[in-house]
Amino acid sequence: MRHVVTISASYGCGGAFIGPAVAEKLGVPFLDRAIPTAVANELGIPLEDALTRDEQVQGWLTRMLTAAAPASSDWMIGVTPPPGALLPDAHFHACTERVIREGIREHGGVILGRGAAIVLRDHYTALHVRLDGDPERRVRQAMILLGVSEREARDAMVRNDSARTAYVRHFYRTDPASPEHYHLVLDSTRMSTEDCAEIIVKAAKARGRVHAEPA
Repeated sequence: MRHVVTISASYGCGGAFIGPAVAEKLGVPFLDRAIPTAVANELGIPLEDALTRDEQVQGWLTRMLTAAAPASSDWMIGVTPPPGALLPDAHFHACTERVIREGIREHGGVILGRGAAIVLRDHYTALHVRLDGDPERRVRQAMILLGVSEREARDAMVRNDSARTAYVRHFYRTDPASPEHYHLVLDSTRMSTEDCAEIIVKAAKARGRVHAEPA
């Protein structure tokens, strides 16, 4: 069975820990860093350029507006723009969707973020999971899991949640927190990462049994 699981996680919910654990238990790849790497290879740009545009909207729009402004941009005075800087947002987004679909085709996989639940909404066996929780609990959990200070955790929560929400709203015109996109919604601040992983694995296997792969 080529299990496919998408995980959408608010900051501090442990998605970066739960995702790999689920992948290991299911015996499928954890497709995270592999996605921007594949996008960079397909578009022929440095990995650093792909990473700066991975799950980002604000940076993309800022570059687009800067390039269009009459009095803007150092590029107008002879400075060569970074590779990929002038590629349209749509190219990156379409390439990311292709990479997600291709990445799971042969062996399945676990995908964290990138609006994957919406990209793969029509996949017949994919399990779509949302990890969320009370902001105060998410801050405390981030401090423990990531070893950061309270101020760092709070600042990162605002930045990360805003960026991920903006990404999904911009490209899919929907709220990534809406339960309509998911089969399973967990408050991962009230359970251990191991327990969350176990629940997701059991749900993925159950969904795979119910929706047998077509001949």
